[in-house]
Parts: sequence; C-alpha cells; structure tokens
Amino acid sequence: MKNKEVKPNADKKGTRTVSLAIMFAILCGFSFYLGGIFCSEKQRVEVKDAQLKAVASPKEPTVAPLQIKSVKFPECGIEYQDFTPCTDPKRWKKYGTHRLTFLERHCPPVFDRKECLIPPPDGYKSPIRWPKSRDEAWYKNVPYNWINKQKSNQNWLKKQGEKFLFPGGGTMFPRGVGAYVDLMVDLIPEMKDGTIRTAIDTGCGVASWGGDLLDRGILTVSLAPRDNHEAQVQFALERGIPAILGVISTQRLPFPSSSFDMAHCSRCLIPWTEFGGVYLLEINRILRPGGFWVLSGPPVNYKNRWRGWNTTVEDQKSDYNKLQKLLTSMCFKLYNTKDDIAVWQKSSDNNCYNKLSKPDANPPKCDDSIEPDSAWYTPLRTCIVVPSQKLKKTSLESVPKWPKRLHVAPERIGNVHGGSASSFKHDDSKWKVRAKHYKKLLPALGTDKIRNVMDMNTVFGGFAASVIDDPLWVMNVVSSYGPNTLPVVYDRGLIGVYHDWCEAFSTYPRTYDLLHLDGLFTAESQRCDMKYVLLEMDRILRPGGYTIIREASYYIDAVATLAKGMRWGCRKENTQYNVETEKVLICQKKLWYSSSSSS
Repeated sequence: MKNKEVKPNADKKGTRTVSLAIMFAILCGFSFYLGGIFCSEKQRVEVKDAQLKAVASPKEPTVAPLQIKSVKFPECGIEYQDFTPCTDPKRWKKYGTHRLTFLERHCPPVFDRKECLIPPPDGYKSPIRWPKSRDEAWYKNVPYNWINKQKSNQNWLKKQGEKFLFPGGGTMFPRGVGAYVDLMVDLIPEMKDGTIRTAIDTGCGVASWGGDLLDRGILTVSLAPRDNHEAQVQFALERGIPAILGVISTQRLPFPSSSFDMAHCSRCLIPWTEFGGVYLLEINRILRPGGFWVLSGPPVNYKNRWRGWNTTVEDQKSDYNKLQKLLTSMCFKLYNTKDDIAVWQKSSDNNCYNKLSKPDANPPKCDDSIEPDSAWYTPLRTCIVVPSQKLKKTSLESVPKWPKRLHVAPERIGNVHGGSASSFKHDDSKWKVRAKHYKKLLPALGTDKIRNVMDMNTVFGGFAASVIDDPLWVMNVVSSYGPNTLPVVYDRGLIGVYHDWCEAFSTYPRTYDLLHLDGLFTAESQRCDMKYVLLEMDRILRPGGYTIIREASYYIDAVATLAKGMRWGCRKENTQYNVETEKVLICQKKLWYSSSSSS
C-alpha cells in the first residue's frame, strides 16, 4: 500500500480489514509500551488508511467516542503566575548545589501535580506583535525589576514607561549586538551564504544574539536556566525569539548528536575545562562535524581584558592554554580570532577521530555502548562522542545550504525505521496540503497574530517546513519514547527538542501563540493522563493563543470537554478529506485574570 492519505472508499472485505487494522494497532501499542519503539510512520499511515476504508461501509460497527464528565478547573493562586513545574525554585533546596544540579529538571511526583489554571500577572496584555516585539515588551507581562536594575548598564534592557526596551546590548557587546555579529560574520564567512543555519546560544541573556541572527537566516535555540537572572528565557519568548529553559550540568541537553551548525557562548561563565571538560564535551556532541564554536569573554583576549575580570593575567593565560589543549584533544582547530571573539571549528576528518582510540587519549573516545542521540535524563560522561563514519553527508560542508536543505531528504532518515527519501517526500507533500487546510480553519495562522509555535509531536518537521515563509518559528518536539526523528529535523535546518509529555515542558507560562498536535493522545494515552497534558498546554499557551488538535474521533469529544473546563473556546472541524475517524479541534484560550487580581 502506498504511504499516502486517500479518500475513504467502500470495501467489501471490511471485516478482514478491520481485523488487520486492530492487529497492527495492538502490535504498535505493545512495542511502544515495552520499549518506546513506535511503529514506523509508514505503518501508522497504513493502519490509518485501512481504518478509513473500513469506516466507509455503513454496515461496519463503530467504536463509541470516549466520553468523560464535564469538569471546571479552579484557578491557581496568583503566586503561581510564573510556575515552571520541573524547574521550581521552591524545590531547589531538595537538590545539591554541586555543578548546579538544582537548576536541572526535577519534576514533582504525580501526587503533587497541580490541577489548576495558571493566572496571568496583574495587568497582563496581549503581547506586542513581531517584529516590533523584538525591541519592546509590556512590562506587566514580564514584571521583573532585578534583571532591569542589574543589567541596564550593559544595555540588555531598560524600563521605559509601560514597556521594557531591548537596545540589543550585552556584557560582551555594549555597542550593540549588530556590530558584534558583524564582526563574527567577518570571522566566519559561512554565516552569510546559507552554510550555517542552526545555532545554540548557551547562557543567552535576553536572547539578543539569537534575535539578530533571525534576519541573517540563522535559527537559534537560546538556552538559559531559571536562575538569579530572573526569567531570561521568558524575556526571549516574549520577544518572539526561540528559547528553552536548560543548563549544562550533569545531564545531556535534550538534543541529538550533530544537531547544530554553530554554538555560542558570550561570557556565559561556564567552567569549560573543569570536571574533565565534560561541559565542552557536550557541546562537541551536539555540534555538527565542521561546525563552529564561538567564545567571547574570559579567557579570550586575556592580555587586554584581564584587569576587568578580577583575576591575574597569569591565571587567564593558564585558563586559555587549558582550553586550547582540551579543544585540540577533541579534534577542534582554532579557526579565527579578533578582539574578544575566538572561533574554533570541529573537525570532519576521520583521521583525527581514529587517533582517539589509542589508550593514552585524554579525553577518551566513548565506547559503542553510549548512544550518541540518547538525551533524555542521560548523564554526561567525560568521553568524546565521535561522528559515525557510516554517515558521509552530515558534516557542515556536506549538508546542502539553506534553504535547499529544507526539502532534501537527509542521510540520517535512513536511521529511522521505515524512513526513506520517498517517505520524506510524501511527508513533505502531506503537510503542505494540511497547512493549507489549517489556514482555512484558522485564518490567524500566517499572520502576525501567531509568532511562537510548537509542534508537540512532529515526525520529520513537516508542519514547520510547510509554514516556513510565515512570520513565525516552530519548536519541533519529538517524543523521548518514540522513533528518533529529531536528527532529520535538524538536518533540514529546523530546530526542536526531545520531550516526554507525561511531564511539564521546559518553558515559562504564556510563551506560545499556537500549539499543534497530530494524534498525540492516540500515541501517548497508555502512558500520559490526558488531563495533565491539557493542563500543561494551558500553562504554556498565551491568553488569546490557539491550539490545532488533530486527533482520532475517539478522543476528540473528551478533549473538547476538558478544554471547556479550562475556559477554552473550541470548535470541531473536518480534516481536508472529511473522514469520520479523524477530526480537527480548533481552540482559543481566553484571557482571564485571577479573582484576587485588581485588573
């Protein structure tokens, strides 16, 4: 059977088809439950197509939709307005301070989960629209004075009337982020010809670096913990710039190996050479062969800068030499340097990596038992993840330049069960049709009303690719229990993370304008409580924001019932092919204020 959507046709052998469909579904679910191995995309579509054909016969029995009792969720207290369940400062004391482990994800147990709706701050307004939002935000949407007082002298931001303004400054670029990036482009010409498309900024501040790169065709994931800088990630997302909560501590970051074309640290104060170089080894893992690591701040330019760093020139020289030695041992070479910026390039030459197998190599090469892409609560290790020699087209010089790479089947699709160039092409075409239909159902999609978008359970990033020309960006989420398709997403020049929707996402409340899901409840219903997934969606969705829930008809009414209890307005729509087994639920979250608020 061809892997494509079809209009339902009558089938005289409906009973046999239904039996086969049920058998496929049971096998898929059983394998998923045991080991997190979903059926391939092709198998899922074949099962779906078989179900559609079976439904067309009026004589066939149908499964009654799931029905649940109506519920009305209460408000959380106003003190929960910025609640981040898995990075909650109230729980920090339970965890150690060594290597800042308390800043990592520590989700509450099931019995301690909140079953209430997070209120917005007093005076919350609909966010300023892109691109104006890059330069200003409503103060009452992110009412944090600490970061304003501490960083205003460095031009991170400044409060003016009812707004925060973002001049584009930073600790290492007081003259503005534009001039800083211009210098970087001079050092790395690959930033201006489509070679570099994806980047990660560790210790991102208010994400001005990532915001500037958007105009240069580079999509950046800005990363920062929830720490004493108070809501760096929330500022970034309020501005319409991609960001997630995270810290390099004892666990891998939620990205596959060889994801990013460039990594950046601007005085992020990460002790790169300590603990066996484990933090820099993690940057090595997620950086594509041929990719660039950019460092500005200590110990770069120590001869001229050491007096401002509360240290001695000898100490800074020693730190720089240690850093250079570590990078050399990891097959990095100094690519370019000027003023406060130093650039290293990760080797794509296997000859260097082959030498890491020697007994005296330090750090050593990771053994074959360490999966390079395993990145969900996976401990960091002091060994070098070496690029697979089986892959010939994942290095930066081998990947097509942007935007061509968006629609070229990546080499790593061959690592996905059932993945191929033809299934990739089909997925690409399918989502173009679906996105066109979505825009009819939700006219706001494609306008400046929707900026921050999340595809909650993507396969190859097809939805994100289909809206690439719209004034938005998409955070692609791949299940940590599903097939590992996130490398394909990154090879296309898109961004995303691994996540388990049985837990809260690593972001602040009110940070996304649109949440999209495709069969998430069908896939995860055996593991995750639908109620908690929807409450998490409500937490991260902005007031006035939308959801597009594409789901089996069996679940759609139950989802609508819970959504009503969260004060969402929803309507049920047909898919583009008007099939009865699958529906689309379009919902909008209403703006409301806490009953204890003065608004």
